[in-house]
Amino acid sequence: MCGKETDVTPHAGHARHELDQTHRTMTDRRLSNSTRQALPASVTVPGYDRNRVVPGIVHLGVGAFHRAHQAAYVDDCLAAGETDWGIVGVSLRSADTRNALAPQDGLYTLAVRSSDSESLRVVGSILSMLVAPENPGVVLAALTDPRTSIVTLTITEKAYLRAAGGGLDTVHPDIAHDLANPQMPRTAHGFLAESLARRRVAGIQPFTVLCCDNLPANGATLRRLLVEFAALRGTDLARHIADEVAFPSSMVDRIVPATTDADRARISGQLGVDDAWPVMTEPFCQWVVEDDFPAGRPAWERFGVTMVGDVGPFEDMKLRLLNGSHSAIAYLGLLNGFETVDRAFADPAIRQFVDGLWAEAITTLPKDAGLDTTDYTAQLAKRYSNTALAHRTAQIANDGSQKLPQRIIASAMERMSGGAPPAYLMLVVAAWIAACETRGKSLPESHFTDPLDLALSALDIRHLSASEAVVAVFDLAGFAKGGAERLTLIDLAAAHLERLRQGGVAAAFTALGIASE
Repeated sequence: MCGKETDVTPHAGHARHELDQTHRTMTDRRLSNSTRQALPASVTVPGYDRNRVVPGIVHLGVGAFHRAHQAAYVDDCLAAGETDWGIVGVSLRSADTRNALAPQDGLYTLAVRSSDSESLRVVGSILSMLVAPENPGVVLAALTDPRTSIVTLTITEKAYLRAAGGGLDTVHPDIAHDLANPQMPRTAHGFLAESLARRRVAGIQPFTVLCCDNLPANGATLRRLLVEFAALRGTDLARHIADEVAFPSSMVDRIVPATTDADRARISGQLGVDDAWPVMTEPFCQWVVEDDFPAGRPAWERFGVTMVGDVGPFEDMKLRLLNGSHSAIAYLGLLNGFETVDRAFADPAIRQFVDGLWAEAITTLPKDAGLDTTDYTAQLAKRYSNTALAHRTAQIANDGSQKLPQRIIASAMERMSGGAPPAYLMLVVAAWIAACETRGKSLPESHFTDPLDLALSALDIRHLSASEAVVAVFDLAGFAKGGAERLTLIDLAAAHLERLRQGGVAAAFTALGIASE
């Protein structure tokens, strides 16, 4: 499952060892292939010959998380001699990452930080960077290349373009564009469907599609959405994707705060050369992947990846315990004026609330899946207390309407179906609504953003009663749509929202028996 045949002929669309030369502004002061060997001995650098690495993975959505997570695991495999698995990175929107990495030959620094130490590692697994809006044809060529055996994605929840009911948003203008212009796609759906269609015509084996975003059953979810999209192009393509393309689910876990100018200056000072976009992260790193790769894969398990038959229990634990509490800390922290996770988590009342939230969510997890929730939450507490990360609450707060269904609403509905009230869980939903209302008042207008911002602004929910506001938000976001628990969840969230409006977080905590200092 680790090796694959290689064709080392450079593809016209993405020369295998060079980034876009038009963006190269190499100087002796910049991190690059020519300067990496002169870095301090304390910095780990790629020990393999990058000129011998062949692209085998195309990654859609090259952001900080991918560079701190999947790209680092692939870098380990390359260092072990598995040279068929270099990464072609694709930005679906912005050229920022390409512009930062191109002058650096794709190299960047991964800074692993704890409260009392920091280690630096230069990662070399990204061979080239493409920007889809500039040249969709080049991206399609990379996806169609016979050497591409795996396509991975970290495009964030909102980029999957789901309607409120969970299906494909068929009226979204980018979906309509991609159906009308299959040769010039804008969306991940459009790129995947068109490249799979081309591979089928050319007799090239389909690549495996590996979703690494925080979606429930992310592989199955992406498969369903892509088949829906392909069906709008024709039943033959939809049937081919449904029957012949593998979509293993995965669970990813690593905290990756946004890089600041101070981070860039500090890292560049330690390197002795400039790195335009280093990535900050924590020591903890986890990746659980369903082992379904017909076209082959790297030996990720040699470097800590857990290969399983069913990722579901691990995914649920992460979404409900880590991601759910992260959202809680973000919104409650914002309402209480805390800019970072570690400062919010150090507040005794918020810390007590998170314990209560975990207690509710744990009851919704399977009892027979071998999950050690006690150890997992203890690790989370340690990670949230990491003062070196400075993970901004505003960064986590983005896109709440897309994140809360799987992080909070699913847990709340399962808890109710078992006859127990989700009081802590529903305070998170109320805190998100309250934080949205606070923008433009105690928080800056665009302190965090959400795909529903225009609709929320049109509703002017600040001037609705708490009950009316919650009903409107549930309708807009599709929370608990069709669920028997929906009305009760609305009532719980509305009661919390009223307390937040009248007395702030302290009043909401008091109702839960939590004393605020």
